[in-house]
Amino acid sequence: MAFRLLKLAPTSASARVLAAGAQRVRGIHSSVQCKLRYGMWHFLFGVKTSPRLTEHSRVITVDGNICSGKGRLAKEVAEKLGFKHFPEAGIHYADSTTGDGKPLALDYSGNLSLEKFYDDPRSNDGHSYRLQSWLYSSRLLQYSDALEHLLTTGQGVVLERSIFSDFVFLEAMYNQGFIRKQCVDHYNEVKKVTACEYPPPHLVIYIDVPVPEAQSRIQKKGDPHEMKITSAYLQDIENAYKKTFLPEMSEKCEILQYSAREAEDTTRVVDDIEYLKFEKGPWPQQDDRSLHHLRLLVQDKCEVLNYTSIPVYLPEITIGAYQAERVLRQFRALPGRKYSPGYNAEVGDKWIWLK
Repeated sequence: MAFRLLKLAPTSASARVLAAGAQRVRGIHSSVQCKLRYGMWHFLFGVKTSPRLTEHSRVITVDGNICSGKGRLAKEVAEKLGFKHFPEAGIHYADSTTGDGKPLALDYSGNLSLEKFYDDPRSNDGHSYRLQSWLYSSRLLQYSDALEHLLTTGQGVVLERSIFSDFVFLEAMYNQGFIRKQCVDHYNEVKKVTACEYPPPHLVIYIDVPVPEAQSRIQKKGDPHEMKITSAYLQDIENAYKKTFLPEMSEKCEILQYSAREAEDTTRVVDDIEYLKFEKGPWPQQDDRSLHHLRLLVQDKCEVLNYTSIPVYLPEITIGAYQAERVLRQFRALPGRKYSPGYNAEVGDKWIWLK
C-alpha cells in the first residue's frame, strides 16, 4: 500500500453526511454539531461564488531560497492588505488543522524529520524523498485550504511557497544525489495529476538572496541542523527557481522579484501589488460554474489528496498493508479521532454493543 497522507485526512463529506443522518435517526446523541457545507444544491438554488470575490480576492505566494525572509514578508504583506496569512506548510500541517491542533507522534507523520534530512540527506532508508513526498501532500492540502477560504469568504490569501514551487527542492535534491531518478519520475507523475486541478496564484513574489548571504543568515540563525546545508544545495535551489520556476510561472501569473534589501520595504511591495492589473492566467476566465466545481473540490480533503498516492512500488514511500492498517487503527484510537465532533462516544459505543 502506497505511503500516503490521505489515510490521516479528515473524513469525507459524504461519510460525514451519512454519519449525521444516522445520528438523527437513531436519536442516541445528546448533542450534534451540524456544519453546513457548500454543495450542489446551493448552486442550483442560486448561491453563486463570484459575488463574494472582489479586486482584493487574490492568491499570493512568496518564494525564495532557505532563510530568504519569506515568512516575514508574507506575514507583513497579508497584514497590510487585510489578507489571511498561511505560514509555510510543514510536516505537521494536517495535524494542526484537524483534531485538537496538536502535533502527532512521528508514527502518524511519516516518521519524518527535517533535522534528519539536514544531518543525513543521503540516508539509505529513502528518508529524503519520503520527506519531499509528504511535504508536497501537506502543501497541496494547504493550497486547497487557502482556495477554500478565498472562495468562501472572498478574503485574499498569502502563502509561503506552494505546490507550484515545491519541485525546485526536488530538483536540487536530485542534482545533489539525495534521491533517485525513479523518485523524480514519481513526483512528476503525482504533480501532473494533482496540480493541474488548481488555478495558479494571481501573484508570485520572489526574494532573490545570493547563496553567500543565505548561508550567512543560516549561520546567524544558529540552527545546528540547518548549518549543515551546503552551498551547492542552496545554489541548485536558486538555479531551479531562476531557470525553471520563474519562467514557467511568468506565463501563468504576475511576478514580482526583489533583492533581499528591497524585500525589507513591505510598503513598497504592497504599492507594487496595487499597481498590478492581474490579467494573466485562468482567474479572469473563471465563471460561477467553474468556481462551483473548484469549491466542491477544495472542501473535500480526501479528494484533494486522493491522487497523491499512485499505485506503484517505490521503496522510499511504500509500506505493507498490515503496517498501514496497524498505524491507521492506532490513529483512530487517539483521543478525538475515533468519532466526529459532537458524537456522544459513551452512548454510541453502548448502542453498538447492544445492537
